Amino acid sequence: MAWITALFLTRLGIWKDGSARLALLSGAGLAVVLVDDPSFLGWVLFWTAVSLAALLPRQRFDDALAWARRLGWHAISAAIAPLKDAARLSIVRQRRGLPSSGFRAIGAVVALPLVGGATFLGLFASANPLIGRAFSQIVLPDPWATTWRALFGLCVLITIWASLRPSPYTTGTSRFGDRSIGTVFEPGVETLTLSLLTFNTIFAVENVLDIVFLSSGAGLPSGLTMADYAHRGACSLIVTALLAGVFVLLALRRGSAAAASPLVRRLVTVWLVQNLLLVASSALRTLDYVDAYGMTVLRLSALARMGLVATGLALIGWRLLVDRSAAWLINANALAAVTVLVTASVVDLGAVAAAWNVRTAFEMGKAGPPRDLCYMGLLGPSSLVSLAKLEQHAREPQLRDRLTYLRWERQTETADAQADWRLWTPL
Repeated sequence: MAWITALFLTRLGIWKDGSARLALLSGAGLAVVLVDDPSFLGWVLFWTAVSLAALLPRQRFDDALAWARRLGWHAISAAIAPLKDAARLSIVRQRRGLPSSGFRAIGAVVALPLVGGATFLGLFASANPLIGRAFSQIVLPDPWATTWRALFGLCVLITIWASLRPSPYTTGTSRFGDRSIGTVFEPGVETLTLSLLTFNTIFAVENVLDIVFLSSGAGLPSGLTMADYAHRGACSLIVTALLAGVFVLLALRRGSAAAASPLVRRLVTVWLVQNLLLVASSALRTLDYVDAYGMTVLRLSALARMGLVATGLALIGWRLLVDRSAAWLINANALAAVTVLVTASVVDLGAVAAAWNVRTAFEMGKAGPPRDLCYMGLLGPSSLVSLAKLEQHAREPQLRDRLTYLRWERQTETADAQADWRLWTPL
């Protein structure tokens, strides 16, 4: 919060730029998230918001790819920003004939008093028992802890310094656009038509097979486990959908002959619909896997990624229908990704997975337990509430004892964490 306040007071350009003020306000919200639940993801999002607030007054927001490059350069240049400013200050002082204020000049002034004073104090400590006893009671800080804290403070200083004085080279003009796409990849209309006919045929076969298999309730082939079946759907089909989206983005640039062809646009629309069916099939495979083995944080994250891919495909189709620019498509997908990431930094995914498993157990008519109590234990304090619910509804004495033990472990772990004031949370 002090960082945000300093940035707002020292960078007057933020006052006049609505986008920069919005980024700074988002940074304040993410700072609150860090207070509640510190995480690497939350820190990256906070730094991104603060860096955008510092840089947006120099360059308006054009597209997310260009700003990803700018933020990357901003992070790299942060390491040398204080050194560059110190060199500039030294040059200015030399030109104006001002005395040097560097470390060498300071050392020359304080070296003799420090060395002489330490020498006389040492002699008096050996000669006077009272002074010697007073010095012996002084506890010096741990050198390793002091070193690490100094390094941490230096990293914080460098990071904040870069936002207060960002490099002017970070806000260069973006070279990305529909024209740059066309120079990279621009096949002819005939080539695109033949390619899309081929792709649609192959995708149609895959989708028909998936629909028939998933709706028939048939068992898996011999040697193929449910995990293998779900992982294949979550990986290869998602990669297929991403490749399809990149192909459409590159081939149908705005204003090209292919984008103006009604046949190509219809074939692309059909292909996008088939890709959405592929993503839906992959999601159904994962949900079947969850029904069989329970929800985990990784499976929940996989479903979120599938939702992002489906959103991206839908946005590509909408861009094709309303004739939007490539920058609009990139920004829309970036907004969807940021929304998911911010949600993941706020929501306890472990608690969501545990609650899902408990709710599923109750819906199936069992008073607990979910299929993987070991995983529930690995979730730590996130599963405490869910384990307590299961313990209350458990009928079998042996199961109740096991749940009581797991709940007690999580409760003890939570109490130990809350005993340290550094780990306190508002809730």
